[in-house]
Amino acid sequence: MKIHFPITIGYGMTECAPLISFTPDNEFKPSSCGRYLKGLLEVRIESSDPEHVAGEILVRGEHVMKGYYKNEKDTQQVLDDEGWLHTGDMGTMDPDGTLYIRGRSKTMILSGNGQNIYPEEIEDKLNNMYMVLESLVLDAGNGRLRALVVPDYEQADAEGIDKSELPQIMQNNLQELNKQLAAYERISDITIYPTEFEKTPKRSIKRFLYSASLLDN
Repeated sequence: MKIHFPITIGYGMTECAPLISFTPDNEFKPSSCGRYLKGLLEVRIESSDPEHVAGEILVRGEHVMKGYYKNEKDTQQVLDDEGWLHTGDMGTMDPDGTLYIRGRSKTMILSGNGQNIYPEEIEDKLNNMYMVLESLVLDAGNGRLRALVVPDYEQADAEGIDKSELPQIMQNNLQELNKQLAAYERISDITIYPTEFEKTPKRSIKRFLYSASLLDN
């Protein structure tokens, strides 16, 4: 017996009240966040080649906010003079308007040879590997990327895996991960972090609390 569960995905933010893109499940493109809502808003990628080179996603339309209440400073940082909302998300867009989010502009890392690295993309791959609960990819300088990983201790206990075995498991993950990455994205080493990362109320990791210096302590 087969059961079909239709799953779709959208992209939005409170400042856009809130939807920017959406696609029905039968039209979904893997890794995308749907097509932007043509006719209701405009979307453009701040890039010389929006289909292949990521740039900031900009949105304009009637349901985009007019500004933050009694906060002109923050309003000016995200709304330009032409009414474009600067989302802070980096992405690409197909000719049909399908959006692909690569990461956040604030977290983007510039490689030694000038390539843009989006740590969230690498973390998504790492988080799907064996015994990984969550991870952070950090800029260690000199063209090196390092990863901070929280193991899934509950899964380890359930499978009878001793904590002493986790470093080798993570080393195996590192080797497999680097096979999936471009040369400039590869991780030099993985360090195990003992507790879950601190989160915001929206369950986003407080990235500013973690730096490569933690990996040497």
